[in-house]
Formats: sequence, structure tokens, C-alpha cells
Amino acid sequence: MVHQKLAVQLYTLRGECEKDFAGTMRALKQMGWAGVQLAGYYGQDPKALAKVLEELDLKVAGMHVSYDRIVQDWDNLAAEAKLFGTYDIVCPGIPAELQNEEGFRKIRQQLNKAAKKGMEQGLRVSYHNHAFEFETIIDGYSALEYMLDPTKDNHVLAEIDVYWVKKGGKNIMSFLEPYTQRMPIIHLKDMADDEEQSFAEIGVGTIDFMPILNWGTKNGIEWYVVEQDICKRSALACVQTSYTNLAELINRIDS
Repeated sequence: MVHQKLAVQLYTLRGECEKDFAGTMRALKQMGWAGVQLAGYYGQDPKALAKVLEELDLKVAGMHVSYDRIVQDWDNLAAEAKLFGTYDIVCPGIPAELQNEEGFRKIRQQLNKAAKKGMEQGLRVSYHNHAFEFETIIDGYSALEYMLDPTKDNHVLAEIDVYWVKKGGKNIMSFLEPYTQRMPIIHLKDMADDEEQSFAEIGVGTIDFMPILNWGTKNGIEWYVVEQDICKRSALACVQTSYTNLAELINRIDS
């Protein structure tokens, strides 16, 4: 059943979505993807996008929304989440001016305020990492670990991006462990074996995804979202490769 938990972060296909959202979604459905994760509306009415997704039976695996919107525009966000049938609002990063100890402390506080509102509405708030959060130390831990501290009074959930964990010099599997049952969505992204450690399709780079998938099946992952920030060829071709390779790994788990 893991196949029904595979989704694409639409930032990967931002150009294609701007030109032809419906056609791009049809292509994803034909490939076998079960869902998409939103990252903006491409200047269109959210209701129109929701209608396309509903007609194709593509689920919404959360919404990446700016920190400012989460803090300042929660009521509208909650309504949009309901429209798209998702429980998850994800902060995908923070402004450069807040990437310091004072800023991270403020962000954790503000995201928790939003998360508490969300809990009353059946919504969850998560944080998606890059590598810069490992550069700031707070109370003896990286800023990322500080913000995702798995304690009862911290309601901010994890959306770990495995590429950026590796890029930050951490062991992926060790880093995932504290977030058992606290990470409904995980981001899968491969790292090319080149000097730039560039983004790659799943299964053609240096990250071993089988342990990650095995861990996810036991520890509460609801969506495996593939994101490739930069594609060196057609983005649709890239996500097709990622789907094919992920499906092969999943078949080995299911068997």
C-alpha cells in the first residue's frame, strides 16, 4: 500500500504547472502518483485547482506555505486546507534575516501558536528543513533539532528532507529516529555523485532509500513526497524516473 502514499512536490514542476496545470496533473496521474504537494497556486483560483485534482483523484499531501502566511493569514490558510482536503500546512523555510538564534526561537514560538490553532481545526503544522538550520546552535543542539524538539509542549512536526540532512553532514537514519510518529510527511530527494552534490532523481544518486522506506512504514509516515529542486532535463521525465525507481523499491518491501 506504500504506492498510495507517493506524491510529488509541485515546486519540481513549477514551470509546467504555470503553463498547463490540468495537463501536468493528468500526466502525473498516468505515471501512477497518488498525490501532489502544493507550493502556490500559479495565479489561479484555488477552487479551480482543487476541482482538477478532485476530478483526477489526486490527493493533496500537504501545502507548503510561507512563514509569513502561517503567522499572519491563518484563517484563510485553514479554509484553503479544507478546500484541498489536507490536514497539513508546512513551513518550507524562513527568511534569511531570521536565520539566527533569536530568529529560530521566535519561529518556534510562532509556529507553535499556529499549530495550537490548527489542532482545534484538525490541522497540523510541520517544518521542512534545508541545510542552513544545522549552522546555528541553540541550547547545545542544531536549530533544526531545537525547532522540532519531540516534546509534549512542542507541537511543530517534522517534514525532514533527506537530501538536506545528508548535505548538512548528518547520518539520515540516525537523524530520523527522534521523529517517530511526529512526521506525517517525509521529503525524498537524491544527491548526485558529483562535486556539486546536485539534485538527482530517486535511485540514480548516492542516497540509499530502502532503509528510509522501511523506517517510514513502521513509524507513521503518511506521505512520501518527491522533490527535485533543479532538473537537468524535463521535469516530467525526472519525476517519471523517480516514480519508477521508488515503485521498484516498494515492490521489494511489499514482497
